[in-house]
Amino acid sequence: MVAVKNLRKTFNSLVAVDDVSFTIDSGEVFGLLGPNGAGKTTIINMIVGLLKPDNGAINVDGSDDPTRIDVRMRIGNAPQAVALYESLTARENLTFFGKVYGLSGRRLKERVDWALSFARLEDRAKDRVDTFSGGMKRRLNMAGAVVHDPPVILFDEPTVGVDPQSRNLIFDSIEDLKRQGRTIVYTTHYMEEAQRLCDRVAVMDRGKILDLNTVDNLIEKHGGKAVIIAIFDTPPQDLSQFPGTIEGNTLRIETMQPTQDLVNLAQAGLKFRQLRVDRPDLETVFLNLTGRSLRD
Repeated sequence: MVAVKNLRKTFNSLVAVDDVSFTIDSGEVFGLLGPNGAGKTTIINMIVGLLKPDNGAINVDGSDDPTRIDVRMRIGNAPQAVALYESLTARENLTFFGKVYGLSGRRLKERVDWALSFARLEDRAKDRVDTFSGGMKRRLNMAGAVVHDPPVILFDEPTVGVDPQSRNLIFDSIEDLKRQGRTIVYTTHYMEEAQRLCDRVAVMDRGKILDLNTVDNLIEKHGGKAVIIAIFDTPPQDLSQFPGTIEGNTLRIETMQPTQDLVNLAQAGLKFRQLRVDRPDLETVFLNLTGRSLRD
């Protein structure tokens, strides 16, 4: 379990985290979703004890002091910047991290073997990390965070720069950890990742949580209307009984009840060359909450 209450962190005049509170239960994947600079990594660094908050409280797995060694031993952290020794092999990296967390002997070997399997790197265990692709390094970075079998795991932007195959494997690995009952914090600015993986999502911007809920509830609350696009070979003479606008051969209907409007179109006997429904998703929620202006 992880709980943070009224966290605040400033860097000179910059307010990086502004009165943030949330609780994460065991077996839950909790997403921190926001643009670059929203405060996600700063929150991660306070949870793992690397940064001290200016104000607020943090509780990790029953302890209110994440700087204590015994508390850090119960946390796994895969940082956004890959933290690996490139001149060492995959096995040597994991062995080093395991020893840092107090593992030794048979238990150390068992956990390193498990972590290599977790990262699907068994066949590259003896290869130096500097020969690995970006996706392989990301997977090994994650394996280093879980080699000591922690109950609380933090993944900070774990799929940056990885290929689709590695991304899908990372998703499967996180879902496996969830089934094992781990408490997982997952930061990302990729909407589809949060929508697939997270039980609840906190949408952040400029250090604040704008809203926190399940993905479905966020979409229902902030997603807005669905859009029906109907394209005719030849538009009918009279569309006045239907809501929406028509331009050329295309009818566009914004609606909160897309199923009923589709039924109405079908019952009217209209013939379409193409018909689709664009439903709001987490990206729609994100843009509606944080705005559509560029962030450079």
